[in-house]
Amino acid sequence: MSLEYRHIDWRLVGAALLLSVIGIILIYSAQFDAATGSSLDFYLKQIIWLAIALFIFAVLIHLPLRVIDFLSYLIYATGLGLLFLVLFIGQAKYGAARWFSVGPINVSPSDIAKLALLVALSRFLAYTKLPPQSKRRIFISAALAAIPVLLILRQPDLGTSLVFVALLFSLWLWSGLSPLYMILIVSPLVSLLAAFHWITWTVFLVLLISFILILKPGFLFSFITVVANLGFGIITPFFWNRLADYQKLRILTFLDPGRDPRGAGYQIIQSKIALGSGGILGKGYLGGSQSQLKFLPERHTDFIFSVLGEEFGFIGAMVVVIVFAFIFYRGVVIASRCRSRFASNLAFGAVTILFFQFLVNIGMTLGLMPVTGLPLPFLSYGGTSLVMCWFLIGLLVLADYYWTEY
Repeated sequence: MSLEYRHIDWRLVGAALLLSVIGIILIYSAQFDAATGSSLDFYLKQIIWLAIALFIFAVLIHLPLRVIDFLSYLIYATGLGLLFLVLFIGQAKYGAARWFSVGPINVSPSDIAKLALLVALSRFLAYTKLPPQSKRRIFISAALAAIPVLLILRQPDLGTSLVFVALLFSLWLWSGLSPLYMILIVSPLVSLLAAFHWITWTVFLVLLISFILILKPGFLFSFITVVANLGFGIITPFFWNRLADYQKLRILTFLDPGRDPRGAGYQIIQSKIALGSGGILGKGYLGGSQSQLKFLPERHTDFIFSVLGEEFGFIGAMVVVIVFAFIFYRGVVIASRCRSRFASNLAFGAVTILFFQFLVNIGMTLGLMPVTGLPLPFLSYGGTSLVMCWFLIGLLVLADYYWTEY
């Protein structure tokens, strides 16, 4: 069956294209040198990557959705293979082996793995006969997410691993798992944080046990939850010591950026200065002092939103946020009306990945979240990330196009 282009959601595609173009414009500005009147070639590379992403998008939307359904577990296995391989032959940068270097091109297998987990989880949760609260269903789906998470933590890359956890929880919720059960499942992570002080940990355990007595999820589930919380609390010092030094600094700096204003806290402080100095209308394109004078680190990647806020002000930043909000809205609408559970899971999972990275990146630039290194979708410099974002848009377009199919 040939693709009928008039049935494609061109508003969704146009919104993603608008963000991609804005990203190229900002990357040019972030690397602009006023002395020479030129910019580094990052923006040219991003244009090439956008062309590649659009080509992949065009190929993807011509595939029947059932092809992706059929290949889901093969895609998942491929993603795991790449994550495993990068540990041995990956290019090291900032103390982590996260990229394959192919000539001038760096490919991030973690971005491919996000897509791989998305299709695998979507298929499993769509076709399993197990009820949402089934312990076996929860365990199998959690195992699907845990394998790539563990491989990514070995790189190490804590920030990216959180995307996989967010994807798992969002698809659990979307496929019918009670939020109360999800609170119990995530409780060991809360216990890990609370255990930094024995009083907060004790209070948390009392509240948790009270919650279990009210919910009554069953003896086995309750027993595993309590044991997991005790175990996570006990290993808190070990976990902290296992974190890389830069990860510890990011957490401590998030709690108190002023503790190291010229070191670990420098990025957050400069980001806040850039955003605040932009005011309502901004300083104008190529007019940002923090970015043009190179005070703002990683301005073309992690802190691209700070460049946006400084040069185009609150109004410009809100325009970009509204465009993102439209993409998220359309994604949820598509996921809600799909008759196929697989298509619905795909659409909601795609929105989750984009929204989570959007939320964490902007929260990071505002100093509301620790610096994690997660790029801002479509805007931040990075070829594999841009291709992944357009692949997700392609999945949304496919889910919308085939929404009547079961």
